[in-house]
Amino acid sequence: MIVVKMGGAQGVNLAAVCQDVAALIHQGQELIFVHGGSNETNELSEKLGHTPRFITTLSGFTSRYTDRQTLEIFAMATARINLILVEQLQKAGVNAVGLSGADGRLLSAKRNEAIRVVENGRRMVIRDDYTGKIETVNAGLLRSLLSAGLTPVIQPLAISEAGDALNVDADRAAAMVAGAVGAEQLILLTNVPGLLRSFPDESTLIPHITRAEIDSALSLAEGRMKKKVLGAVEALDLGVRKVIFADGRAASPLLGALAGQGTTIER
Repeated sequence: MIVVKMGGAQGVNLAAVCQDVAALIHQGQELIFVHGGSNETNELSEKLGHTPRFITTLSGFTSRYTDRQTLEIFAMATARINLILVEQLQKAGVNAVGLSGADGRLLSAKRNEAIRVVENGRRMVIRDDYTGKIETVNAGLLRSLLSAGLTPVIQPLAISEAGDALNVDADRAAAMVAGAVGAEQLILLTNVPGLLRSFPDESTLIPHITRAEIDSALSLAEGRMKKKVLGAVEALDLGVRKVIFADGRAASPLLGALAGQGTTIER
């Protein structure tokens, strides 16, 4: 079992990713596809006159501030990506099924009641955010789909205990899914070659990290890569044997990752 997460950053080669997913599935590989949608959400927000806002927690992680309007824009943007991915896979002969993490309580999350952030040098508490931390994955639903010959394509939304839809981090969602289904590998595709020792210098790619070296890797990570490293830690701790950060811009992003390109983190 492989879980693939395609980032929502600009430059990711969506057609090539789908081509590789299809090739692996036709070879008999079980696969679950999780995707993001940050760039699409930013573009749609601007078009709708709702300027994107990002917040940084006290621990240094940056995420999208998600009020109700932003949540609905995020849902629209990621639903469009989900449809395009399903469409591409169907054209490649893969019987893909698109669903959000809110469907069938696929991803159940605890809503963030209060987020402590730093904005313009000031500490603040945000209480109206529609984000959350995934607590459980409906692995039975995913296994049922796979057993029926369907390939799940998951939009990064979750459902709270109260029934509210929530924006969840797609990297960490992929990590939770990988752990829940007992995946052997988690591949995180982004718009850089992997973890870089000196960002943005792509010649400083770090090819291999052990679980014991992960703290130093977190200190090297810049921006969104911090969340990816955190997702990798969570996946490894849930029993996933290998996590790969790979270049989603490549001509064969997944096949390249499986051949050793990118940054590999192993238990």
